[in-house]
Amino acid sequence: MEECGELTQRCSKIIRKYETLDQIEEDQRIKLMEEIGDVQCMIELMIDHSIVTHKEIAERVNVKRDKLVKWSTLIR
Repeated sequence: MEECGELTQRCSKIIRKYETLDQIEEDQRIKLMEEIGDVQCMIELMIDHSIVTHKEIAERVNVKRDKLVKWSTLIR
């Protein structure tokens, strides 16, 4: 939960400061990557402890992608 909050904060800072992705400074991109890595680590620990499975996550990723195709410009 804490790691997700830190990632949310980093994303918010980037959204506030930059209008386009190509404007993001390298140090900010690295900080974002670090927070993503921390969240990924915690997700992997949840898998290791059998809280969730890779298959369950992959299925949910597909559901989210389908929604994004319909409602977002992130996936075309």
